Amino acid sequence: MAKRATRWSARVMRTSNALDLEQGVFKKRSAREVARSLKHSAETSHRRKSAPFRSAMSMLNFHINRAGKGLSRSRRAVLERAKDELRQLYGRKPHARKTHATARAAKSARR
Repeated sequence: MAKRATRWSARVMRTSNALDLEQGVFKKRSAREVARSLKHSAETSHRRKSAPFRSAMSMLNFHINRAGKGLSRSRRAVLERAKDELRQLYGRKPHARKTHATARAAKSARR
């Protein structure tokens, strides 16, 4: 069986009804640049089906999940920080899991 030239996830990223993404948005160096670009794309898109924050976060998570093991540790770290930057740009609270992890680390440090 011949290997496909492109993956279905690449087609989704190009033709998604969620956002019109800037070229190379997920290759940007800083998490803030990635988050700003996603925010701009989400707010200017006329094709999205949900709120701008939700669409932007969804596309970021989709990219991280589909890239899987193909992402380097440093690239994954930048994209994970971009989630926090996106939350901050939209005035959302930090993710609860990270809050609990920080509390657990502080608790174990006190022991």
